[in-house]
Amino acid sequence: MGGGMMEYELSRKEHKPLQVNPIKHSQPMGAALAYMGIKNCLPLMHASQGCASYTKVFYTRHFNEPIPMYNTSVSDITAVLDGGDYSILLSIENITKKNKSMKPELIGLHTTGLTETKGDDVRSVGMHIEIPYCYVNTPDYEGGMQSGWALTVKALIEQHTTESTELKSNKLVLLPHVSMQPAEIEKIKECCEGFGFETYALPDLSISLDGCLSEGQGKLGTGAISIDDIRDLGTSATVITIGESMKIASKALLVKNPKIKNLHFNHRMGLEANDNFVAELMKIRQIEPRPLLKRWRGRLQDAMLDAHFLIGSSHFVVTGEPDMCIGICELLQSVGGTIDAVIATNYTPVLEEIKAGTVFVGDLEDAKPYFEKADLVISNFHAERLLHSSKHTALILRGFPNYEELGNQLKSDQLYEGSTGFIFEVANALRHVKHEH
Repeated sequence: MGGGMMEYELSRKEHKPLQVNPIKHSQPMGAALAYMGIKNCLPLMHASQGCASYTKVFYTRHFNEPIPMYNTSVSDITAVLDGGDYSILLSIENITKKNKSMKPELIGLHTTGLTETKGDDVRSVGMHIEIPYCYVNTPDYEGGMQSGWALTVKALIEQHTTESTELKSNKLVLLPHVSMQPAEIEKIKECCEGFGFETYALPDLSISLDGCLSEGQGKLGTGAISIDDIRDLGTSATVITIGESMKIASKALLVKNPKIKNLHFNHRMGLEANDNFVAELMKIRQIEPRPLLKRWRGRLQDAMLDAHFLIGSSHFVVTGEPDMCIGICELLQSVGGTIDAVIATNYTPVLEEIKAGTVFVGDLEDAKPYFEKADLVISNFHAERLLHSSKHTALILRGFPNYEELGNQLKSDQLYEGSTGFIFEVANALRHVKHEH
């Protein structure tokens, strides 16, 4: 990519002032999702009602679950006259007074393009709130869902994690990227726990939005990590980042305790990536993997052999968040697949590592010419309307949103087990279009 990416960016700014059928989503949406992964957190979007309503509907349709989502109801008057304090404090008061049983342990505030442009002082608001408070600046005129999530995790660590010089040798914190579903976070936590680690994830959606209805769900975040856990993350001996976007969060944690060992992985898909992951865990804990983990490794190898002729003769197009795209591409390529094009939501350095015919930042209008020549497209729900009449191109839905299928929260493409399932899903989709049409 390199210079090609720069030329594309310049060309796009000059000749394409409008996104047509965009792939990307805004930073505030990523921040909102991150706060849902914190126990008893009240996600509060500093915005007009329309911004928050769209986000709430978006996640409700994707997960088919009640979504805790509040906003400060910035009106045309407060947009001009209020410095932020009034609308934020009034919103918190109204929300907690309306439902006295609701006792948030954290107020998670994030901004939008409107409130960032007017320059509201969201930092000072915390001095007037008795409840623990976290703020993050997430204007929607830059970045995307992936960066909004990562910035929120960074803010949580910077503002609430206590500095430490102590290390608990078996304590591990996992920092997953935004495209990982609740079940995927849970599976990776279980894998780490199998090596004897006391494992925390930030954010932790493993018991949030996971299809298990509980009392009070939809009022506050039901994530598996509490504000007290976040305060104590500085004692973790190991931090694992999954996804290039999460490096900023691990750097923030290392400031709290420079002794922490940092392990970074771009993704957790495919044989080589998971071999490297497991090898690092074995090295730290000096423990052999569980027999079931070894068995899933063998199943993945068998799946790669079984699917080789189908995938190895096929051409693919992948669209979505960069951290998701690189994992999918490297897994398909390990089985012999050819990646014709990757269309990403935003530019991040990890795109330079993807080996494909072409890699660029764009929208589904840009992607459509590549769709027509591909055997299979991996994209979000919005690609479905472009391909519904195609009889020679298969579609697998990944990323946000997926309004077509149920059970998104329980899908897992991670580790040996998830990679095995993904390979078979791809192979079966290819068999359908190649053999039946």
